[in-house]
Amino acid sequence: MGDAIELAAGGYRAVVSRRGAALCGLTHEGRDLVWGYPPEQAPASYQGQLLAPWPNRIADGRYRFGGLEHRLEVTEPERGTALHGLVHAVPWLPVEIAGDRTTLTHLIDGAPGYPFRLELSVTYALDAAGGLEVAVEARNTGDGAAPYGVGAHPYLRVPLPLDDAVLRLPAGKRLPVDGRLLPDGPPEPVAGTEHDFRTPRRIGTTAFDTAFTDLERDAEGRAWTVLAAGGRAVGVWADRSYGWLQVFSAEGLPGGLARSAFAVEPMTCPPDAFNSGTDLLVLEPGAAAVRSRFGICAVDPGEV
Repeated sequence: MGDAIELAAGGYRAVVSRRGAALCGLTHEGRDLVWGYPPEQAPASYQGQLLAPWPNRIADGRYRFGGLEHRLEVTEPERGTALHGLVHAVPWLPVEIAGDRTTLTHLIDGAPGYPFRLELSVTYALDAAGGLEVAVEARNTGDGAAPYGVGAHPYLRVPLPLDDAVLRLPAGKRLPVDGRLLPDGPPEPVAGTEHDFRTPRRIGTTAFDTAFTDLERDAEGRAWTVLAAGGRAVGVWADRSYGWLQVFSAEGLPGGLARSAFAVEPMTCPPDAFNSGTDLLVLEPGAAAVRSRFGICAVDPGEV
């Protein structure tokens, strides 16, 4: 496993990589809950990655903040965007490793197009009953305000085919996008469309590469997405800090990976938030850290 960190609690097992502080694997009773990858390798499609200080895309890698234009590296050249932040491929420092939990930290100390200083930390914690909880914190240790958003990129795994899986998605609105998957108008109601899965139903041929919002929540403020098939079910919950979910049905992935897993990505802001300002967090120097939590667990299929 090299630098991988292994966690266990009850029937749950997780593997976390120091590279990107990424979730490389999560199982329950020996069955995969997520699409993982060997921690000594790079992921095939961002699976398990943390996305900060922005999730999703920034158009042309450009944005204005504090009266200045900033230019990020265009990391998705086919769409001309800066994709998924700065921290998913860099080393993180473990500051706690226990049998069922680990905390890793990383310092963003200025980068091309992002001349700000943020201290980031993430804690992965396993619970025998509740599964995995992931808590991300960010604190501005620089001299001026900094734009910030965070997301994560887990793919859920259930017995295939995906077309036959049943999905419960707690979203009342979807974000229309253009050919570059950038916002093309305000969020629209999903009622009466193929993307309305508030009542669980079979996915069928519905394709997703879509940001959703207007999330229904339980009494604890958690928005639950559940995917079920073959007598198994896996759920992702996101706390109130995550107002958006990017859902991706792995369309177009090469090597037989298309529609082989189902990404449910909690995001604090939508695509291109550095330009639109929608749900963008502005971290002030010296202010308390902001915290976001999500989790993944096995779910009783009878409850879907």
